Amino acid sequence: MSTVEEIKQAVHALSAIDLATFRAWFADFDADLWDLQLDQDVAEGRLDALANEALGDLREGRCTEL
Repeated sequence: MSTVEEIKQAVHALSAIDLATFRAWFADFDADLWDLQLDQDVAEGRLDALANEALGDLREGRCTEL
């Protein structure tokens, strides 16, 4: 059995309270990983083209106020 299958079985066996605790922990864990990936992408310039396009749109008046 794979680790993923073992995790799935363990999650199915959790009580409602433990599942809620796990869900909150996992949401934080996943958000932290997302933030790390975003920071890495920014540092490596992977978002530069998108940022430049957005700034160009702003300069050219192709944006609307929120």
